[in-house]
Amino acid sequence: MRWSLWALAIGFGVDLILGDPHGWPHPVVAIGKLISVLERGLRRIFPSSPSGERCAGGLLWLLTAAVSFVVPALLLWGCGLVSPWLRLAAESVMCWQILAVKSLRTESMKVYTALAAGGVEDARQAVSMIVGRDVRRLDKAGIARAAVETVAENASDGVVAPMLFLALGGAPLGFFYKAVNTMDSMLGYTEPPYRNIGLVPARMDDVMNFLPARLSALLMLAAGGLLGMDAGNGWRIFRRDRYSHASPNSAQTESVCAGLLGLRLAGDAWYHGILHKKPYIGDPAREVEPEDIRRACRLLYGTAVLALAFCLIASWFLPW
Repeated sequence: MRWSLWALAIGFGVDLILGDPHGWPHPVVAIGKLISVLERGLRRIFPSSPSGERCAGGLLWLLTAAVSFVVPALLLWGCGLVSPWLRLAAESVMCWQILAVKSLRTESMKVYTALAAGGVEDARQAVSMIVGRDVRRLDKAGIARAAVETVAENASDGVVAPMLFLALGGAPLGFFYKAVNTMDSMLGYTEPPYRNIGLVPARMDDVMNFLPARLSALLMLAAGGLLGMDAGNGWRIFRRDRYSHASPNSAQTESVCAGLLGLRLAGDAWYHGILHKKPYIGDPAREVEPEDIRRACRLLYGTAVLALAFCLIASWFLPW
């Protein structure tokens, strides 16, 4: 595991420098294709009843999670037979591919750039790449709000939570987490045709993110204080609004971000042509503005650095 901690630190550094270069093969894309293939196949095998689809979703979850853990474990085992340095290099690359700090900033800043240039349609297109909601009805403020919410939520899903799993079990456990998170992103909707087949993936994602989401919120609060943001208001909104979401985890970091920036986030949103009524998170002290995307990205980087420090320090006390 000490080698895995070095791989985590190296992978984090590479991610900050390179991000996810476009056109490069990425394991998470392969995980997504596996999910799609299994979904089509299992829908044909299991009956199209609610119970049949839930069983299909459960088996899909087990198969995807198992493959995502076993394949990198075997690759690292093979590399270790050749040389520990080869294993370190391979695991460092895997850690880099699991983390998403720079890519999250890069994609959200595309939204900022488009809004700053006055291109609403370009901004809608940019934000559609990082959110799952319908964006056609979003105005400038709605686009900026969606980008800020995505940065806040993915500070946990894309940064802190993967780091925790990497620190606990190396790259195999990190890819296991990415598979769980990807299954929820692709299947965890309440509308047909995903309502039943996505039930197990959505619930398991809630379970796996329960502790990471809360630790992410506390790390984000600390990062906001170090960056000179309103930590007192961040703590107040966190305590009041951290459960103002259908998911038990998503509002943890969103509430902290809303409080630190003095914004009101969330609210009603359209998904697949259906309006979902959602409570607000935070107070409407002011309207969200494009500059808040940059502030959220600063908060993301501060949270990521604190998370890495936490993982490296805490891991030294693990018995393995």
